[in-house]
Amino acid sequence: MKPLQTALIGELVGTFLIVFFGCGCVATAITTGAQSGVFQVAIVWGLGIAIAIHCTAALSGAHLNPAVTIAASVWQGFNKGRVLPYISAQMIGAFLAASVVYVMFGDAIQVFESTNHIVRGLPGSEASAAAFGEFFPNPNGKPLSEAATIVSFWRALGIEVICTAVLVMVVFCVTDPNNHERPQGLAPAYIGLTVTLLISLVGPLTMACFNPARDLAPRLFSSLAGWASVPFTANGNGWFVVYLIGPILGGLIGGGTYRLLLKVGYRA
Repeated sequence: MKPLQTALIGELVGTFLIVFFGCGCVATAITTGAQSGVFQVAIVWGLGIAIAIHCTAALSGAHLNPAVTIAASVWQGFNKGRVLPYISAQMIGAFLAASVVYVMFGDAIQVFESTNHIVRGLPGSEASAAAFGEFFPNPNGKPLSEAATIVSFWRALGIEVICTAVLVMVVFCVTDPNNHERPQGLAPAYIGLTVTLLISLVGPLTMACFNPARDLAPRLFSSLAGWASVPFTANGNGWFVVYLIGPILGGLIGGGTYRLLLKVGYRA
């Protein structure tokens, strides 16, 4: 295990890369319409995750997600003393990435808001705030009041729990040295492709979080960047439950599924 300082650098840089590529792609889709369909956004997230893991796994194990870190501490014996430092580094990396995305797309976001008569910080500005934090249903560049109500709070929560459980289960399975069929050297690609598949499935519903750091830090940044309370009120308290509690719970379920049902078989 690497020294804590080295591991934290890995978590910060890796999470920065994920959010930089991912939120950057979402900002491009919202402000320019450059991406056509959910898959183009999904594959950028997936490739960004694969790249981030390749760059940082040797430093920290490339958790890059509080849901993974917490599940690893419960089911894989990850040092519990490193949980909060890891999560803190992930949050900082995601916040820095959101700020860089804003610097790059600030003008484009302003033009988008002006063209669509959106006043930042007022209800309806979640249409542009979605370049950073997440909302349900997916605003798709529109105020939530104009978006079709295709997913309820409870359904959104269930989606985030189930999909994060699948993701964490896959992460643990493809990195378990006792799984002799694991894709050696290709685990980052398989993890990235899993995220691509999941976003392709549920991105139109919840924007597909699966990672509390990816949501909370950019959401906080957007609030400080002029969207004020909108990122924290557009879905009421639902953002906290769906995008923070949901992925953590899902990670624990996915890790437990791996540990209780699959890991035993790998060692048999």
